[in-house]
Amino acid sequence: MAAIVGVHGIGKYNYYVDAGRSAAGAAEAMRRKWDRYLHATLDAESAAYFAEIAYFAHHLHDGGPDDRGDDAPESAAAMEIQAQEVLAGWARNMGLGEHITGALKSVTGWLLDRLDGRSAAFAKLFVPEVATYLTDQARRESCRQVVADVIRRNRPRVVIAHSLGSVVAYETLWAYPELEIDLLVTLGSPLGMRHVVFERLLPAPINGRGERPENVGRWVNIADKDDIAAIPPALRESFTGVDAEELVNLDWIDFHTAEKYLGCPALDPHLRPFIA
Repeated sequence: MAAIVGVHGIGKYNYYVDAGRSAAGAAEAMRRKWDRYLHATLDAESAAYFAEIAYFAHHLHDGGPDDRGDDAPESAAAMEIQAQEVLAGWARNMGLGEHITGALKSVTGWLLDRLDGRSAAFAKLFVPEVATYLTDQARRESCRQVVADVIRRNRPRVVIAHSLGSVVAYETLWAYPELEIDLLVTLGSPLGMRHVVFERLLPAPINGRGERPENVGRWVNIADKDDIAAIPPALRESFTGVDAEELVNLDWIDFHTAEKYLGCPALDPHLRPFIA
């Protein structure tokens, strides 16, 4: 039944540390969790849905032996310039700071002060990892290679990609056209986020529109209406080839976790044909 490969999102470096700095151990720990989360929705005879999780978070960190990735920069001054740019672009999508001018560091410092608790906590995870992925080409290729290797090894019919993982999966499927899948499911995806992700995608959008990878049979996008990573939540406005799109209401506080998305009833009709 394990016909699915998962691609994780932001904030998963702690799995690597907890597994003794083993990417394979981190991937297996996450696979077991994702199986439990998805079983809450599908409740099939077997609870083994995921063949493997493509684990890449360790490629986005330079952590020391005790670093779990929890101590992201608290201030604009501590941020690299690329992370400052991502923070400013992300905040523009939230409606903060559209008309502010001045030094980028001053703008981002103001933005950090303006964020509420849930947004600030999210930014500590989202901003550094997204900035690293989009601006460090060697690390970007390492992440994509991980995803390509996992798909090639397991030959899944379905890829479920969450958060930043949807960006990595999208670019990987374009970069490796021989990796054919029946269904791509993106959950809480920032693929359409202007000023941050969309314009930096590889391949670059043409005339303001991206496109479903040619080796993907069907693309389903699911996003929570309050998910501040999925801005805009609807991808059809920015991409050709999104076959189905559902905007859901998961949880006002817990709006971006894989647990909430994988437990979402909206997944059932799309995945059910692949687990029978």
